[in-house]
Amino acid sequence: MDYLQQTFTVQFQYKVYFTSHLFTSTNPVFRSFLLDNEQEGVVKKILFVVDKEVTRFHPMLKEQIVEYINTIPSYKLATIITISGGEEAKNNEEYFFKVINAVNRFGIDRHSLVVGIGGGSVLDMTGYASAIAHRGIKHVRIPTTVLSQNDSGVGVKNGVNYLGKKNFLGTFAPPVAVFNDFHFLTTLSERDWRSGIAEAVKVALIKDADFFCWLEENAAGMIAGDKDAMQYQIRRCAELHLQHIAKGDPFEIHSARPLDFGHWCAHKLEQLSDFTIRHGEAVAIGIALDCAYSYLTGRLDEVPLKRILNLLQELGFKLIHPLIEMDTTQHLLLQGLTDFQEHLGGRLSITLLNDIGEGEEVHEMNSDCIVAASHWLQDYCITAQRQTA
Repeated sequence: MDYLQQTFTVQFQYKVYFTSHLFTSTNPVFRSFLLDNEQEGVVKKILFVVDKEVTRFHPMLKEQIVEYINTIPSYKLATIITISGGEEAKNNEEYFFKVINAVNRFGIDRHSLVVGIGGGSVLDMTGYASAIAHRGIKHVRIPTTVLSQNDSGVGVKNGVNYLGKKNFLGTFAPPVAVFNDFHFLTTLSERDWRSGIAEAVKVALIKDADFFCWLEENAAGMIAGDKDAMQYQIRRCAELHLQHIAKGDPFEIHSARPLDFGHWCAHKLEQLSDFTIRHGEAVAIGIALDCAYSYLTGRLDEVPLKRILNLLQELGFKLIHPLIEMDTTQHLLLQGLTDFQEHLGGRLSITLLNDIGEGEEVHEMNSDCIVAASHWLQDYCITAQRQTA
């Protein structure tokens, strides 16, 4: 047998910064990052892609960006384009091609930077466009929601929805830096503020029992807008995500997706609701359903199960919805399992819960038991509502 073989390793490195008012003239954080990455004799271009909703609540943002970048001679602002945020950013091909066309028009090359500012969907789409243009343009993420600062904004995945499937097109392309600016969170609606905390519950359940206890103790404060509590929660989430990326399987070549605990249901629920259900809200329901399933299959005891459901309810999440009222194993929601299986190359890999802080990868789920779990969850929530009425 005659053949050649080559093996090589590519190292990725990026920092997640925590700051506030990133583009004010007195804030050195973004400037220091740019100067640390400048090249002698090269003026690098920067293309900004900004969520329209962010500019609505921060009307001076574009002007601040222009003034900020103009103080750094080794960088040139190419342009600032705005796109609609939310799941529309990943569903509508128009926004993807708006970024690609801007890359072409303004000569954004592999020495340049593409900077995404917005929620997770805007960052996912911007990262995907950056990753495939010129076989990879460096991108920077500036997440502006609790959800994206907790989860997707600090990760390595990018993507858009296609053929009616969540993240059907995508890449593993780490950012070169992430900037979590707390000031952007101060203008979020109560619903969006709360929604992102679901990802904190998720990562605590599968990785850190002590963090889960902290969430229980600080739930009321976070919902009330406690700045210190929310900042700690975001930083701890980012830390746990980065630890997983470093120690685990960052490009998901072999493993299940433990950081997607509860997401097989959540992704399908978002789609079936035409994305009227926020991602974090769907994740909360998905967590509740998988925990009920874990309980009914003998993995999870009743006491931790009720602690989990109580925390989610204290955070203001509704854990039942007409779309998870399953009567048969032919229910459309169960297609989410098939979608997950396809996403991982044919083998179903799901994380279930043995205890708070202890997840376990499994390769099959019983459809009849999922239906039973949905019934159990509905009965539990209805009973709880009656007791508090």
